[in-house]
Amino acid sequence: MKVWSIVERGPAGQRRVSLEIAAKAQELGESKAIEVTGLERYSPLPVVAAIAAKAKAESPDLILVAATPIGRDLGARLAARLRWAYASEASGIVAEGGAVTITRTMYAGKVRATVRASLPAVVSVRPGAFTLPSGTAEPAVETVAAEAGAEKLAFQRFEPTAAASGRIPLAEARVVVSGGRGLRGPENWKMVEELAGLLGAALGASRAVTDAGWRPNEEQVGQTGRTVTPDLYIALGISGAIQHLAGMTSSKVIVAVNKDPEADIFKVADYGVVGDVFEFLPAFTAEVKKAKERA
Repeated sequence: MKVWSIVERGPAGQRRVSLEIAAKAQELGESKAIEVTGLERYSPLPVVAAIAAKAKAESPDLILVAATPIGRDLGARLAARLRWAYASEASGIVAEGGAVTITRTMYAGKVRATVRASLPAVVSVRPGAFTLPSGTAEPAVETVAAEAGAEKLAFQRFEPTAAASGRIPLAEARVVVSGGRGLRGPENWKMVEELAGLLGAALGASRAVTDAGWRPNEEQVGQTGRTVTPDLYIALGISGAIQHLAGMTSSKVIVAVNKDPEADIFKVADYGVVGDVFEFLPAFTAEVKKAKERA
């Protein structure tokens, strides 16, 4: 079976999720990593046209894309262009008997669905769904050139803003430090930022925090925000509403700090601290500083 994975790049090279789906493609069959070149930034029509033309010429059985904003757009458009089956947000993939079976979570993680689609198919894969062995190298990439003028799309240019802080994007982070309403206001976020900086972590927030305007929307973790799967997730002053849990329960280790011993966040936490976040956070940050100085 011929399986393609579509490459996305960030400032540091291939995104982690691209490495994950490339590894999964190798596991499933005869694999090839494909990257579209020739454009300053992602533009849906020329990118879809370039991949679709190559797919029609070479007839892969399965194309994997990342379930990122770009990948979701690309995957659905590509499947429609090729008139192939499309399955989204996969956290598990099995291919056999001319079909692909995926597992995916639904309804804020309350339901695990199994979806079967005939091949050929396009499947989007959730970041962090597949374990990436330590030290995995970037796969060899086959490039396909897009013709920027082949299909024109009218658009207004917006400059990117997320990279201004220099922080690791949530989807790429192996450590995430998130804050909730327990932090009482935006003026207290400097404590969260200090800890995140020491840990090399991305910043996250609950929906209540972003709705209140304390933090930007791109930091929201949850069903209506970002889904994260880091090695370590630290939840500070977050009660654990179901929509928030849907976005972070796949984290490998969860540490929760909340003064309410009955908070729902403790139901999913590996380590819990019942206490005032304003007492815990400065003390914990000081210990992290000491540990880094000793290292």
